[in-house]
Amino acid sequence: MSLTRYLEEVSLSALHFKLLLVGMLAYLFAAMDTVLIAPALDLISKELGLNPFYTGLLITSFYIGMFIGAFTCGYLSDRVGRKKMMLITTIIHALFTALFSLAKDFNTAFIIRLIAGYGAGGLLPLPGVYVAEFTPARYRGRFLGLVETSWVFGALIASGLSLSIIPNYGWRTLFYAGLIPLAIVPAILSTPESVRYLEKRRRHAEAVKILRLFGIKEVSETISREGEGKKAKLSDLFSKNYRSRTIVLWTLWFVLVYTYHGIFIWLKKFFTASGLIPNPLLYYFIVTSFQVPGYLIATMLLDKVGRKKVLFIFLILSGLGCLGFSLANDFISILVTSSIISFFNLGAWAALYTYTPELY
Repeated sequence: MSLTRYLEEVSLSALHFKLLLVGMLAYLFAAMDTVLIAPALDLISKELGLNPFYTGLLITSFYIGMFIGAFTCGYLSDRVGRKKMMLITTIIHALFTALFSLAKDFNTAFIIRLIAGYGAGGLLPLPGVYVAEFTPARYRGRFLGLVETSWVFGALIASGLSLSIIPNYGWRTLFYAGLIPLAIVPAILSTPESVRYLEKRRRHAEAVKILRLFGIKEVSETISREGEGKKAKLSDLFSKNYRSRTIVLWTLWFVLVYTYHGIFIWLKKFFTASGLIPNPLLYYFIVTSFQVPGYLIATMLLDKVGRKKVLFIFLILSGLGCLGFSLANDFISILVTSSIISFFNLGAWAALYTYTPELY
């Protein structure tokens, strides 16, 4: 019997909720550090003397880092453990987000954001995986949904911090907030390593000790190799059975990520440049706040209406919001259409996040 099977039989305990909280906070702070630059972008561009091209490169540096981090840290988490990689990546994105406050030129800013992106990109896939590997299947969907929901609160916190800090202390002080994620380092250190990871590394004695933390007293001395399983390959995603759904899912994720980051990272700068928004920081915060009900309402509709219907409706309405935003030329139309995008884009995100693993 695989050791992970024992975790399927336990009731939810305080330890489950502790792991959920740690995962949610790790995800929330990664989101906060990712979008923290958005409300300060116009001020950064002005102070560092960046034209639109170099401003775009600066933004891109973070996403290059995220790509490298997501690609490599997933592999590393299979080698050194989920817990250790969550700890390392949290420290990286926190420290380098704060270090951005010291950047005096484009080259320095580019390198710092690249490394911060590596940490954030390396972290983001881990909390969901970590929480899922401890959670019984009957609760797993809800727990993963809560972890993913943390993103919208991280974005909202970043927006709220900018509203209170930038007018009084400037954009550089805002990036000191990047150190806040270090507060969860002790919590990460106090959590157990993934039983699945330990089993795959054949560290069975350690895994059994962790099972006892969940109240599992009797563990069979005969341990199967079931948990070590057949290793999946990237090419499996493009096999005959999965090729079409993989292409569709990758396309949908590209559209959602491009729309979200492409609009919301630049939105406050656009508000300022348009000259039509009286208080860009305030209205950036208001628009960002629509992400919260959008995500939560979509999540509540998933089981009642169905994944595909919710995804279809929210994608269509988000797309119409984008069309309206491209035509908006006054204060009200800009505010309304950007809020529509904020609400429905994150709702579509909730649906796709839930639907994706169910297709494999």
